[in-house]
Amino acid sequence: MDFEFATAQRIVFGPGSIGRLPELAATLGRCAALVGGGRRRPVAEALEKAGIRTCTFGVEGEPTTHQVAAMAAGARAAGCDFVVAVGGGSALDAGKAVAALLTNTRAVTDYLEVVGKGEPLDHAPSPCIAIPTTAGTGAEATRNAVLLSPEHRVKVSMRHPGMLPAIALVDPALALSAPPALTASTGLDALTQLMEAFVSRKANPLTDALCRDGVARVVKALPVAYLHGDRLDARTDMALGSLFGGMALANAGLGAVHGFAGPIGGMFDAPHGMVCAALLPAVFAANTQALLLRSPTHPALGRFRELARILAGQRDADFDEAAIRLKELCESMMIPGLGDFGIGVGDIPAIVAKAKNASSMKGNPIELRDDELAAILEEALHPPVGGNSTLCM
Repeated sequence: MDFEFATAQRIVFGPGSIGRLPELAATLGRCAALVGGGRRRPVAEALEKAGIRTCTFGVEGEPTTHQVAAMAAGARAAGCDFVVAVGGGSALDAGKAVAALLTNTRAVTDYLEVVGKGEPLDHAPSPCIAIPTTAGTGAEATRNAVLLSPEHRVKVSMRHPGMLPAIALVDPALALSAPPALTASTGLDALTQLMEAFVSRKANPLTDALCRDGVARVVKALPVAYLHGDRLDARTDMALGSLFGGMALANAGLGAVHGFAGPIGGMFDAPHGMVCAALLPAVFAANTQALLLRSPTHPALGRFRELARILAGQRDADFDEAAIRLKELCESMMIPGLGDFGIGVGDIPAIVAKAKNASSMKGNPIELRDDELAAILEEALHPPVGGNSTLCM
């Protein structure tokens, strides 16, 4: 049983913990590249009160390779010596990429997986404080940055152990204002990551413990957070589940859902969380069916049975009941099908071809055949429909 485990150098968690930002930032440098979305202004004011100069870079939508290269060049010119990233997963990924490129000045493609050279960084990245405002990607605890390569129409990763943030500052209260649709999209992404890391080929005892706890928390808390966004207890469980998912995937990898999500996100204007949610029930069913047919003694089947029990809330739940529960969860939160984002049957062969080369696909517990991958996409074109769409409270 050989494994490694790495995560953010320091994790600061709890409602109100954002108030500790000035003291934490003061330990890292004197000029911060502030990367993020709509929460940048209050963060900038807090840093400036602590005597830390800031240079601000906005992130709207998915960060591209060109954008992070330009932001890093601007941050170097301004004399920034560390990064503060605040926002959703895209903002945190952009911030981590900027921190890496502050000290590594070769072309971005030199460091990119799949479409680039995939070479390691030449120098350690600058320190980064990652402050999530949604509970979804767990990017505050991952060692990669997902970037859109416009030329290749695919989302790929820049990855290095040094890209783990110096500080993950997780304040669940920052998500209290997240609207229902965003709560659903990011929350189902968190659930997907926990499930995929649990059944991954690279799972280990530490990631198992995180995933078991995380799935149980998210399944209960997500419907509450969706209906009652001001419930701090639900937001806290979601933030913890998302953090656990990030810690787990950074060490165990992911699976077929995210293997599809990267190419789809590069080819279509489709939110990552919604794509994952639309795919999750079909991938769960395809994986369990493939394992039962081709590898009935595979240890991953025991893991899927454990997930089924947690998802359905029944000790004797089977795979079909778990798949129905996933569909009900998606249906109750009005998750659209992939067809709503302009994806059609004619796009399936190209998506399958790209997905087979995605790094996340390598973690899937069984290699899915082309026809199985195509069938997943065909099912996901339409909104998931369960047996009973009533939300559990």
